[in-house]
Amino acid sequence: MQRFADHVAMIVVTLWVGAMWTVGYVVAPTLFGMLSDRALAGNVAGRLFAIVGWLGIGSAAYLLALIAFREGRRRFREPLLWVTALMLLLTVVGQFGIQPLMAELKANALPADVMDTALRDRFAAWHGVSSVLYLIQSVLAIGLAIGVRRVLR
Repeated sequence: MQRFADHVAMIVVTLWVGAMWTVGYVVAPTLFGMLSDRALAGNVAGRLFAIVGWLGIGSAAYLLALIAFREGRRRFREPLLWVTALMLLLTVVGQFGIQPLMAELKANALPADVMDTALRDRFAAWHGVSSVLYLIQSVLAIGLAIGVRRVLR
């Protein structure tokens, strides 16, 4: 059963990290580069980031549970636990803090595009915060991908 859990953990990390990097650094820039309607590109990208966020929450929950059961009392000394927990925290902040704020700003701008209103600067600031947190998560994902192999040996 332990080998099965280890295989699932590798798949979970691959899906989470791969989705983060693909959506954040391939799909979203491609949408904005190809679609002339920036609002549409933003809406599609936002939906994809939400999916990646939920995938991250589920992945982190599985990994944290696996580490807790595998490491017992030593779990708090396990760097992978802290990397996973920090990535989960950043995901939750984005998913339930920043994204709803940005959605509210978009809704308040209707029927106009938020970028064509006085709310543009606030939206851009929150978008910048979100981007920085996503970048931090993306770098932490390197540690997650490397660390999960070490823990599962």
